[in-house]
Amino acid sequence: MNEHNRRRGAALINEVNQTEVPYGTLAIWFLGQESVIIKGDGVTVYIDPYVSDYLDKNGPERSYPAPIVPEDIVGADLCLITHEHEDHMDAGTLPAFHKQNSKAPFMAPACCKGPLITMGVKEPLILVADDSRETELFSKLQISVIPAAHEQLEQDAEGHYRSVGYVLKLNGVTLYHAGDTVVYPGLIERLRAFKPDVAMLPINGRDFFRRERGIVGNMNYREAAELAVSIGAETAIPLHYDVFAGNAEKPGYFVDYMYEHFPEQKVHVMARGERFVYVSGQAFMNRP
Repeated sequence: MNEHNRRRGAALINEVNQTEVPYGTLAIWFLGQESVIIKGDGVTVYIDPYVSDYLDKNGPERSYPAPIVPEDIVGADLCLITHEHEDHMDAGTLPAFHKQNSKAPFMAPACCKGPLITMGVKEPLILVADDSRETELFSKLQISVIPAAHEQLEQDAEGHYRSVGYVLKLNGVTLYHAGDTVVYPGLIERLRAFKPDVAMLPINGRDFFRRERGIVGNMNYREAAELAVSIGAETAIPLHYDVFAGNAEKPGYFVDYMYEHFPEQKVHVMARGERFVYVSGQAFMNRP
């Protein structure tokens, strides 16, 4: 990695660690694919951190370098993994993440536990994603696990789902990160009950030809837009459209569809490495 990129990554992580957001807001950073950083009330959460060049050596090349590298990541409190695919559970990132943030727990589907241990993550720090209950961490973050159908709902013998998304309640804001999923019966009703402020949704879609190449798909931009509106999300953010040229989508299609069909729906397309501060109505009320 060249000196410019090294300095850029260190500057971004310094920005994350120095950012303080008032009640009713969340700070969000976009690292590409579905990799994001969420911060609120002093808690910093990484979701699917894929910032290495691991896949460059084993499969498709990235369309652009990640805004940070694994060695940049310090100050993390929690890592959430949605499923075992390499661009979500990154063997090039997670060992460094764990080494540099040794007290940060991981939450992941049960099928990810063995691979995480192989990567060096200590077993007591691994929390199995359980959709039957809400998990509270740090006395300020509530996490609900949402089953994800990538492209189908898959469960092991104990009923644990292979792919999941997460609903985070933090700092007076409710955020849904879908992971990789299509829309399936019951998903809308389950999410609607949370009244999410922010919905982060994959838009790259799926088709016969990608499936023949072993690429498992997601909802497309139309489905993602309809889902965001159906669950009452205040703001929708598209994900999973930019890292691999053979499995990409134009986020402008998502924006155009929203503008044409739901012109009052708020949408935000994040730039690479951008800090976006979401402000909810709670920001203008007294903190409970």
